Formats: sequence, structure tokens, C-alpha cells
Amino acid sequence: AVPRAGGGSGMGWVPARGRLAAGLLANLASSICIVFLNKWLYVRTGFPNMSLTLVHFAVTWLGLYVCQALDVFAPKSLRPRQVLPLALSFCGFVVFTNLSLQNNTIGTYQLAKAMTTPVIVLIQTFAYGKTFPARIKLTLIPITLGVFLNSYYDVKFNFLGIVFASLGVLVTALYQVWVGTKQHELQVNSMQLLYYQAPMSCIMLLCVVPFFEPMFGEGGIFGPWTLSAVFMVLLSGIIAFMVNLSIYWIIGNTSPVTYNMFGHFKFCITLLGGYLLFKDPLSINQGLGIVCTLCGILAYTHFKLSEQDGTKSNLVQRP
Repeated sequence: AVPRAGGGSGMGWVPARGRLAAGLLANLASSICIVFLNKWLYVRTGFPNMSLTLVHFAVTWLGLYVCQALDVFAPKSLRPRQVLPLALSFCGFVVFTNLSLQNNTIGTYQLAKAMTTPVIVLIQTFAYGKTFPARIKLTLIPITLGVFLNSYYDVKFNFLGIVFASLGVLVTALYQVWVGTKQHELQVNSMQLLYYQAPMSCIMLLCVVPFFEPMFGEGGIFGPWTLSAVFMVLLSGIIAFMVNLSIYWIIGNTSPVTYNMFGHFKFCITLLGGYLLFKDPLSINQGLGIVCTLCGILAYTHFKLSEQDGTKSNLVQRP
């Protein structure tokens, strides 16, 4: 197992810090690259969306197989029916999120993903009877208002894009809620779960793709693509796997504060990169929407972490 970034003897301090920096940089680079690379593939090559998702699932499956062979994690035996709902929602959230990226500006795509938090709160409140403090609920107002402002004033507003973004948010929220409950129920970690999800999702998508996208000929996954396009598609698959792997590593080796703050940093960098690289226009009202959403996310994170610290305060010791 990888030693935790704060643990070990004094001799291991520098390597531990080095591993932490490398893990954070790998996640930063892969998380930002996957958005820009996928957008480039949709805009410049016209590579079919669901076929690209299929490649991602196949590479993730292969990557996880290599990881378990190298003892990065130990697979746990699970029955297929236990993982089936997760595999279906995994397919849905990746496909709809990629369709949102294909049909929206990067700013609208990125901000729409912020709506996952309010939707998760709604699902857990009404479907699972979970209660949230008033201050947590109040942070959902600026998040929602900011997303609405950005979408309303987006000069490249695309109704189909907003539909895909909304479906992506709903399925992503369901997936995240189910992952949490399944991990607890089956006593597995995220990589053990993904080890079963990825191949199942891959097979499901393989059965569905021919009904929506051509498989051969112009515009098909096995069509006459240039060598550079094929390279970029495979690179996209490898980076998608790196995102999953680095998220798992960061959660296991950092505090919730580091993970969440780092997430906000990526959010800002991705937004900025989208406007600079793809020359997406940005109005003042959209800027206000982005700031509003970011303030809501920061407030939500602050209150959630304070809540966690309160429950664990008896374990915290001053140095």
C-alpha cells in the first residue's frame, strides 16, 4: 500500500511530499486535459460521442486489469446483479456529460456540473429521508442562480446542450448517491467497484452504439480516421483512466480539505482555459454567474467540512 502523505518517519518526509505533489499534478493535468482533448475531438475531428465513451470504458477496464495484476488493489468477488444499476448509471452519466461537452461551451458545461450538488441533496432528502442543516440548503441558492445566469446569457445557448447537461447532472447525482451506498453495502472501495463496473458498462454500450452511431465508414468508430485522430482518441482513453486512478489516490492520501480545494482550483482553471483556447465569448452577466456559483460551492464545502470536523473533533489532537 502507498504510505499516507502525512505519515511515516522523518526520513520519509521528502518522498511523501513528492508523491503528494506528483499525485495532485497528475490529477490536475489529466482532469483539465480530458475536457479540452474531448472538446477538440468533437469540434475538429467529429469523432462520435458514444464511441469515444466506449473507448474510455475499454481503456479503463484494461488499465484496472493491469493495476490489479501489479497489486495496486485487490479485486473483491461481486455478483453482476449487485453492480448492474451502477453500471447502467455509469454509462448514462459519462455519455450525457460528454454530450453536454459536445453541445455546450466549456463554461456552460463546467458550470452545469456544479448543479450535481443541489440534485444530490434533493435525492438524499426525498428518496433517503436524509436531513441537511439550513445553512447547507442556503448555499444551493447561489449555486443554482449562478448556473441559471450563465446559461441564460450564454450567446452560444443551445437547447439540446442544456437538455443533455440536465440529464447528465441527474444521472451523475444518482450515480454518486448509489456509489456511496454500494461501497458501504458491499464493503468495497471505488477501484474494486470500478473493476466490475467498467467491463459491464463497456458491454452495455457496445450493444447500444450501433443503434445511434455508425460503426464503419465515414464517421464510424472503425471509419477511415487519420493517424493523428486515432492517437488522440487513444490518448483520451488513457487520460480518462488517469483521472479515475488519480482521484482514487488523492482521496486515499489527502484530507477532504485538500481534495475539495483542489477541485475548486481545477474548476477555475478549466473555465479560464475554455475561454482562452476555444475563444468562447464571456459576457459580464455570465461572469457574475460564474462568481455566484463558485461562492456557493466554496460556502457549501466550508460548511460540509466544518460538519465533518465537528463529528471527528474527539479524534483531532494538537501537535
